Amino acid sequence: MSSSQRLQELKQSRSKKIELQRMVKDVLFITTGILSAGLGLKGFLLPNNFLDGGVMGISLLIQLLTGINLSLLVVLINLPFIVIAYTQVSKKFALKTLVAITGLAIALAVIDYPIITSDKLLIAIFGGFFLGAGIGLSIRGGSVIDGTEVLAIYSSKKTTLTVGDIILILNILIFSIAAYVINIETALYAILTYLAAAKTVDFVVHGIEEYISVMIVSNRSEEIQDAIINKMGRGITILKGKGGYGKRGHQQEYDVTYTFITRLELQKLKTEIAKIDDHAFVVEHSVGDIKGGMIKRRDVVD
Repeated sequence: MSSSQRLQELKQSRSKKIELQRMVKDVLFITTGILSAGLGLKGFLLPNNFLDGGVMGISLLIQLLTGINLSLLVVLINLPFIVIAYTQVSKKFALKTLVAITGLAIALAVIDYPIITSDKLLIAIFGGFFLGAGIGLSIRGGSVIDGTEVLAIYSSKKTTLTVGDIILILNILIFSIAAYVINIETALYAILTYLAAAKTVDFVVHGIEEYISVMIVSNRSEEIQDAIINKMGRGITILKGKGGYGKRGHQQEYDVTYTFITRLELQKLKTEIAKIDDHAFVVEHSVGDIKGGMIKRRDVVD
């Protein structure tokens, strides 16, 4: 066997190993997400007639008004969004979403979750927490158990509205209907539940240690780069830039320092930059996810 054939086999073996590891992780994320969402629904929200936002909120509202089984509603109401996911995202994503939603429906029908509390504030907060954790874990597993995001992405392509605008409008409609057909108190608790769930989804998907990308333009870039590497233990990327300003379009070449830090380190970085160049141009961006490179902080002596 030639060296090129062995190399090709090694690449294929490595690719299959990575795919298997990813599949196992996805199954664990989705399964844990289903169990967590089921606890939030049957252990907190459903027994106490509480609502949430999004497609899950629509399902809970219809169940509350009609008495139709929630397991059936979760599948039926999410079916159109699975079709949208199939056409707009990918076949694999749609299939995993169908499996996740079906799994949630089965969990709601079969598992006898205990009723945790009857305190309204605890129900709103922890019901939203467990439901949000379930939604976030399913997203980490490459699927969704609430079709709101799929609808928002599809609608944003057809209109001038952003994904956030569409989700906000949908939830305003749900909470307004709840306030009208049930009572205002239920709608207010539903908003609290939604906020708890939304914040939990952010933490689960993006992590508590949220990363910030920072671009720094300075005439003293080498000193700033040295401070980032040796005082903060972070890696850097140096980009070549050219600036233009003034009536004659005066241009100047310079190094652009690009790095990633956690939000907890942001103020320390600003302090280090200010010590070196108080007039440095600094641009910050929140980062959803990063992988590879020197992400983890290297130990340094302060």
